[in-house]
Amino acid sequence: MKIEDKIKLIIDALEDTKAQDITVLDTGKLTSLFERMVIASGTSNRQTRALADNVRVRMKEAGAYVGNTEGEDSGDWVLLDLGDVIVHLMLPAVRSHYNLEELWGAGEAVRARKNP
Repeated sequence: MKIEDKIKLIIDALEDTKAQDITVLDTGKLTSLFERMVIASGTSNRQTRALADNVRVRMKEAGAYVGNTEGEDSGDWVLLDLGDVIVHLMLPAVRSHYNLEELWGAGEAVRARKNP
């Protein structure tokens, strides 16, 4: 599966579950571990877990690699390893505190969407 198709599938899954502030960073020039990082916010621990579950189900249905998932116990910050894409699903306060967009700021924003 092409990276663009994978990103579209991830974003569609996140939007279907009402994710907020979806951002995609191109990290290919910064690390050899993954090509893209997707960051999105959920309004509650329950929603971040639902976001992760929906992404995982969609990726498996498409036959894509789904690796480990971390952080589902608390739901404050759930990380999905999808091989060449890493997905971070966070509560707004956690996202603001860790500010991954700034940390990986040298990565070029491929797509960002803010909810009203």
